[in-house]
Amino acid sequence: MDYLIETIGLTKSYPKKDRPSPFHIREGSYKKTIVLDGVDIKVKESEIFCLLGPNGSGKTTLLKILATLILPTKGTACINGFEIVSHPMGVKASIGLVSSEERSFYWRLTGRENLEFYATFYNLKSRAAKDRIGYLINLLKIESPDRRVGEYSAGMRQRLGIARSLLHNPPVLLMDEPTKSLDLEFSNELRLFIKDYLSKREKKAIILTTHNLHEVEQICDRIGLLRKGRLVASGTIEELKAKAGLPPSASLEDIYIESDSSLRSE
Repeated sequence: MDYLIETIGLTKSYPKKDRPSPFHIREGSYKKTIVLDGVDIKVKESEIFCLLGPNGSGKTTLLKILATLILPTKGTACINGFEIVSHPMGVKASIGLVSSEERSFYWRLTGRENLEFYATFYNLKSRAAKDRIGYLINLLKIESPDRRVGEYSAGMRQRLGIARSLLHNPPVLLMDEPTKSLDLEFSNELRLFIKDYLSKREKKAIILTTHNLHEVEQICDRIGLLRKGRLVASGTIEELKAKAGLPPSASLEDIYIESDSSLRSE
């Protein structure tokens, strides 16, 4: 089976210098802060893989590595057949990145003008870009696309961010907490869009990070539980229950708690 996303032993660490004793100033030793520790993930076409874990578990770092924004310390990853270090341009052409902390739009430009600007990075011709932007504005129900982005609500900016990620119609989407800080109505609408349109209809491979257990149950095909940089369990909800020795009636919260207990006992 061909996977659109595959990581092998993906590891990220940073040097951490201990504070030296005032009596041994020249003997400060260096240690490593491990953010990701040998993560293996495979995601196929039309699959939504949810990364679930607390703050600081490495979820965002993993997405940044897959998006070629930072380099791994060890291990490798391939996106749509392109290795992230040796073929970064192929990776960039294959992904759309969506973040809940969207700050990269030009707030004095309109939503449409922002999309036109970003379309140039994908070498979309003027006519093709105009048609694609018009299609995405209608698809995502972006109200007042000719109003300045600085006047948009958080939900409307998120719609615009998703439209931008789809400009070049990539086969892979990396979504970092896409429903964070959104109201209940739009959160539910966005989850259905991700599952029914992006996954089922457009057949995109999606990695989505979240803290929301309901969101995981509603849209995810498989789950990865990430704690302290380690992927402690992965699979469907049913598979995770079996691996944890939990009954079929167990909830996702029970699985999450059990994974934490297993890690603490090591």
